[in-house]
Amino acid sequence: MAGNRLLRSVAALAASAALVAGGAANASAQETSTAPDAAQVRAALQRTVNAGAPGAFAVIKDHDNPGLDRSLTVGKADLSGTPMNADWRFRVGSNSKMFASVLVMRLVEEGRLDLDKPVRDYLPEGTLPLDWRMTARQVMQHRAGVYDHTNDLLEQPGEETTDVYEKRIRNNVYDPKDLVAMSVKHGIQYPPGSKYAYSNTDFVLMGLAVEHLTGRPYGDVLREQIIEPLKLDRTSYVVPEKAIAGPHVTGYLTNDDRSRPLLDSTEQTASWVGAAGAVISTAGDLDRFLTALVAGSAGGLVSDASLRQMESVLPTPTAKIGYGLGLREISLSCGKVLGHGGIVQGYQTQSFTTADGKRTVIVFANASNNGSVTQGLMGALEPAFCGKRPAPAANRSLTTGGGQHAPADVVPAVEDPRI
Repeated sequence: MAGNRLLRSVAALAASAALVAGGAANASAQETSTAPDAAQVRAALQRTVNAGAPGAFAVIKDHDNPGLDRSLTVGKADLSGTPMNADWRFRVGSNSKMFASVLVMRLVEEGRLDLDKPVRDYLPEGTLPLDWRMTARQVMQHRAGVYDHTNDLLEQPGEETTDVYEKRIRNNVYDPKDLVAMSVKHGIQYPPGSKYAYSNTDFVLMGLAVEHLTGRPYGDVLREQIIEPLKLDRTSYVVPEKAIAGPHVTGYLTNDDRSRPLLDSTEQTASWVGAAGAVISTAGDLDRFLTALVAGSAGGLVSDASLRQMESVLPTPTAKIGYGLGLREISLSCGKVLGHGGIVQGYQTQSFTTADGKRTVIVFANASNNGSVTQGLMGALEPAFCGKRPAPAANRSLTTGGGQHAPADVVPAVEDPRI
């Protein structure tokens, strides 16, 4: 995963990327049955690989019309030359926050947690200072003023990201309460509710709340309430085990010094992010999870009322990006999609669905610490959901190999490139 200097540079790049909203911006993406523009999706994946990722893929599932399904791969699953495989397992990074949010909302439905009461009331005694009164809702919205502990773990002046990874991430085992303690040392960053600032510590806190209220390890609750009921057979949470079991894509961390080789970062304890980013899964399982989630009560994960709260987004500093309760909303040219993204050492994933679950898109690359890889990957979402766009008359000559205008003006912004 990138250090803060890269995070800021990618955020600046993302903020400059315009999203075309047009007349369709207020519509829902699911209102069209447009075929995905496979040529432009593949072109975006190729740009991702050209930017430094060994490989990339896109899995598009159209649940109304399976004939529109697409599975596109470019490049390699590892540096030994194995072709990229869209069925294999990988680390999903901050897509894990959606899973954590479901567990929290189930506690809300049981009356065991009130989103509008202080989150400290649902944590082990002493986890947060007595005067920290931010609510669980504010924490899940990244509006609580909680400092992101990953800043302390990842940024060391004069050290390369790969050095930090080897010293603090790959083999270290952190207790979630110790991660929170790192954050607490910095104090409240702003009055809770007054602004948005993404913080991985927010979802470490919610993971602790799940454990405290259920009396069960987080991984067990995740397995019993989501993984097993949905038959997500290739999804797991194995902290602090380092390996990814079964066929999986190898992840590579890009050196800050681009002249140095990529580092195999597949194996790590993932305890430095825990509930905020340690889930391992596949594109197929993420599709099944997202489809069940946006089905509300019919999907068996959360009630319709809980889903409405999760989908109730507030603006973020990046145009066309909103954030609800562990769910991100992106406005594309054909409407809005819901999901999350994740960037964790060696892996980048964006997982989104239309609000009715009719189409899901999972795009993936096996390299991190590279903003150009991030932007290339994000560029696959627009053609995957919205299909072909006619070339503007003044730019008819600016075509890709597939004969379509390259949709550079609708590349979704990266709201926050952290895990």
